[in-house]
Amino acid sequence: MKTQVAIIGAGPSGLLLGQLLHKAGIDTVIVERQTPDYVLGRIRAGVLEQGTVDMLREAGVAQRMDAEGLVHEGVELLMGGKRVRIDLKALTGGKTVMVYGQTEVTRDLMAARAASGAPIIYSADQVQPHDMKGAQPYLTYEKDGRQHRIDCDYIAGCDGFHGVARKSIPEEVLTHYEREYPFGWLGLLSDTPPVNHELIYGQHERGFVLCSQRSLTRSRYYLQVPLSDKVEDWSDERFWNELKARLPAEVAADLVTGPALEKSIAPLRSYVVEPMQYGKLFLVGDAAHIVPPTGAKGLNLAASDVCYLYRILVKVYREGRTELLEKYSELALRRVWKGERFSWFMTNLLHDFGEQQDAWEHKMQQADREHFLNSHAGLVNIAENYVGLPYEEVC
Repeated sequence: MKTQVAIIGAGPSGLLLGQLLHKAGIDTVIVERQTPDYVLGRIRAGVLEQGTVDMLREAGVAQRMDAEGLVHEGVELLMGGKRVRIDLKALTGGKTVMVYGQTEVTRDLMAARAASGAPIIYSADQVQPHDMKGAQPYLTYEKDGRQHRIDCDYIAGCDGFHGVARKSIPEEVLTHYEREYPFGWLGLLSDTPPVNHELIYGQHERGFVLCSQRSLTRSRYYLQVPLSDKVEDWSDERFWNELKARLPAEVAADLVTGPALEKSIAPLRSYVVEPMQYGKLFLVGDAAHIVPPTGAKGLNLAASDVCYLYRILVKVYREGRTELLEKYSELALRRVWKGERFSWFMTNLLHDFGEQQDAWEHKMQQADREHFLNSHAGLVNIAENYVGLPYEEVC
């Protein structure tokens, strides 16, 4: 098989890149090691920046999102029992965010891929990129007991943190930056109406809490828990009781509880690898960076990587601008690091670090909380980062 761009991974970043390139007349093949049901079974975030929303509209997959997604003009911070609403729209000159689950984004992109007729290969084993620094890179994979090869011009590694793309780059050319946090998030998904019409990010002496949502009838809640905790330690009843204990009385009184559709514990970490390209292989999304979910940046940073790579490849094929290929990593990483900083900042601002934090750090944390909740400039800073910083032009 031959194509122009081979894409490893059929998560939202791989599918979005494939859809955008297809609409631009650039041939792609997507190779995914899992089944479609497995990909759709991943429970992830659901807050989309304006830039991500615009990209989905440009890709022609926004019809259901625009009909069912919830536009949020604000978000609440809860610290020391005090609720502060951050008016995103007013503080950013009209920008908002869209609440629409990543699973639904993936479902829409899968449907568009199927409708396009462009090839996508699921359940592919032993996927491996080759000759990434050479004139003719290619992919190999196994399926149904047979070896297959895809010749291509470029390879996009959209296969996540544990995927093969980053691992195919010689270790000596990579620099890894990482921070692990001493706690995790216990998440519960339920078919219950959200406790508040906007998200609530809460700091509490018992630990961080987040009241999120997927729709007007489906809610997602999170509790900060020790890394030693296991999901089986947390019955539904215990979860709901702890959630109420961390919320103000007037909010807890409005909480509708119900059986968990899904419950899981995710450790929090920050991770970036540099560079995000090696020859004709380009890393996209979680293959190159992980953020703690506190800043709602994971899917959005993946979408910004897609934006830069897509715009570069269009100029390469339409205008012969091959020199732009070397700019991908630089452009993507500038925005990645800003997203990492905001996620790190929000994580430090809202979580209880316990004995992991010395007296000085505790005082600095308190000072940050006082400043950002009581300063117009501080609220603007949070709002601008939350709705998403603008993309740079590719030129």
